[in-house]
Amino acid sequence: MGTVSHVKVTLMGTRGVPALYGGFETAVEEIGRRLVARGYEVTVYCRNPGQHITSYEGMHLVNVPALRHRMTETLSHTALSTAHAIVADRPDVVLLLNAGNAPLLKPLALAGIPTAIHLDGLESKREKWRGAGAKYYRWAERAAVKWGTEVIADAQAIADHVRAQYGRDCVVIPYGAEVIEPGSDRLPELGLESRAYHLIVARFEPENHVLDAVHAYRVSAQTQPLVVVGSAPYSDWYVEKVHAAAKADPRIRFTGGIYDQALLDQLYANATTYIHGHSVGGTNPSLLRAMGAGAAVLAYDVEFNREVTAGAAYFWADADALEDLFNAIASGSETARLDELRALGRQRVLDAYQWDAVTDDYEKLIRRLDAQRRRR
Repeated sequence: MGTVSHVKVTLMGTRGVPALYGGFETAVEEIGRRLVARGYEVTVYCRNPGQHITSYEGMHLVNVPALRHRMTETLSHTALSTAHAIVADRPDVVLLLNAGNAPLLKPLALAGIPTAIHLDGLESKREKWRGAGAKYYRWAERAAVKWGTEVIADAQAIADHVRAQYGRDCVVIPYGAEVIEPGSDRLPELGLESRAYHLIVARFEPENHVLDAVHAYRVSAQTQPLVVVGSAPYSDWYVEKVHAAAKADPRIRFTGGIYDQALLDQLYANATTYIHGHSVGGTNPSLLRAMGAGAAVLAYDVEFNREVTAGAAYFWADADALEDLFNAIASGSETARLDELRALGRQRVLDAYQWDAVTDDYEKLIRRLDAQRRRR
């Protein structure tokens, strides 16, 4: 969209950059560096212990601490980030990620800083927030919708929920992904061969249905191994259930978290299928990444996954349905359909989930927010 007059944009509410952790961080990195290239001054607040760099890809980094507990980490970090932004950074516009950070919308508004808040799915339905945490996230979602200058949803299904629940329209801006050909030379490191394994990449949390997927695979006729990538910092009980469901089956391989992006890309690209059990998010970055790498997707049957894949996937609603899919694939009857899904997934990413187009939409939003600030 070309260069712009000087506008200071601050992104906060995530672990920051370089992106080492998840979808939010990748979005901040991809969008932030593109905004810099388009003439914006971009500050990113980070909570990466031991990180001492103050600049990355043209973005100014501010590393501030947090109270290290799942119930306090994000909000405490964002509170300190907000105080620093108001007193020292003085941005023109703030992009605030995660509805749980909604209480910080008030001080930003009082400081005259227009803020768009990104909701990030239906957080109150995540198992890790059960009880008091779920109540807080239900309140925070309402507060975010009420107090945000603008509200961002990364999927139309999230925007439809907000419209039905609160009567407010969202700006719908998805994540992006790349269409890649990463090769397969790293697979021997894990004892794998191309198109000779099935893949799960997920945090071990109930709403991601890793337990259902492992159970379905174990009782199926599959002979290709199931590679399960992921960990669970707050769900030891669920990890134990998943491992118990595997019953030490030698076909099931648990790798733990893999943060080597090149290796992970090759795992996506060379899998026979990628099993995606996520059920409460919007546009899931792992799903987009798998599609962009050419994975054939077996997706849990919810509106978010149907929206992202545009229906170009196999869908399952429980372990029995997934077992049937595994058995059909093992029989060889689905080989042509798997190849078709790989091509359709790549095309879907090209058509609807490109980072340049995502940044175009964020730039329009930033300009609108900055114009409101100037009118005041």
